Amino acid sequence: MDYPEIVHLLNTDPVVQTLLAAPIPMRLGYLGLDGHPRSVPVAYLWDGEAFVFATPTTAYKVKALRAHPRVAFTVDTTDFTPLIMLVRGTASVEIRRGIPREHIDASRRSVGEERMPEWERVKRETTREMALVRIVPTHVTSCDFVTRFPPPAAINAPAHGAAAPDPVG
Repeated sequence: MDYPEIVHLLNTDPVVQTLLAAPIPMRLGYLGLDGHPRSVPVAYLWDGEAFVFATPTTAYKVKALRAHPRVAFTVDTTDFTPLIMLVRGTASVEIRRGIPREHIDASRRSVGEERMPEWERVKRETTREMALVRIVPTHVTSCDFVTRFPPPAAINAPAHGAAAPDPVG
């Protein structure tokens, strides 16, 4: 799937649209500076071209993403049957003064409209700058376990042509 097809899927697919609207964090997987994988929940948004989130400039993940920009994440429900979006992409980091609008918009889903004015007031009073992270997707899979299931093991085989791991053992 190429980038225009990925964007079309993200902008039109009903499973993806349900997940993008839900107050579910992205579960971001990235490689730490020590070479070990990390995973953290992040409030995010899809801006029509990339997944975007903001974080303090001092956050460990800022340095790690600059050093190792290839990432993966999931957004998924916990009810049965789950809806799942699996994404791989490339992250870039930009330092912004104040609080990026994207951070406010991404946080709105989890903070809620009622608490948003106070949250935003406090955030503006205590934040001088933030790192804005943009993840351009290079691969997206969505599963609903009714019409779409996880891809076969061959889809996730290493790019160098090695056989996919045996799904049984």
